[in-house]
Amino acid sequence: MNAAPLSAALLCAVLALPGCKIVPNPDPEAVAEANLTDAERMANWVETNWEPKVLPAVDEHTVAWADYASALQGGLEAVGQAYGMRPDEKASQYFFFVSGAGTVVTTKLESRAAQIGLDMDADGKEDIVLQLGPIVRGTALRDALPFVNFTDFRDQIEFAKLGRALNDRATANLPKLSDDIMGRKVTFTAVFGQKSATEKPLGVPLSIKAEGQ
Repeated sequence: MNAAPLSAALLCAVLALPGCKIVPNPDPEAVAEANLTDAERMANWVETNWEPKVLPAVDEHTVAWADYASALQGGLEAVGQAYGMRPDEKASQYFFFVSGAGTVVTTKLESRAAQIGLDMDADGKEDIVLQLGPIVRGTALRDALPFVNFTDFRDQIEFAKLGRALNDRATANLPKLSDDIMGRKVTFTAVFGQKSATEKPLGVPLSIKAEGQ
């Protein structure tokens, strides 16, 4: 039997198979990404952007506490215009990256929402509260970053997970403060939102160092 007609016949038989098509193997990385939860995906986003984008933005916009406090005497708009961040112009508050040093006058270290309060002007009163985590209130770090836009994310749920992931990353490597921290000097860089000049800042620290530790 002639080989050419046989080959042609086989080709016709193959082409006649209904619904037959070549399906490429799925990309393993794409499959893994699709199977992540919102929290896992946002944690990955934070790790990817922390060093190249988040920390440089913090460095660029951090102001000394003394300068912030001086400008605050003129009201929220004055300090906001001078040093504040408000990526969303419709936001009801300004956000500030501030660095300084204060004396610990209040503590709440046993709670999962651990905090310390600092006296920044030597009057014995608490001027700023720093949240040590692991539970952190608010989304100040997310909302202060100028390159983070809600429209870049799928929905409000994903955006909320981003705020949590940023807080978790900010407080993850903070040093554990000793129980006798009261009265010690603490140096910090933190971010907080403020809606009025009289509102006490509730900060998320990005770095913190206690005297003698």
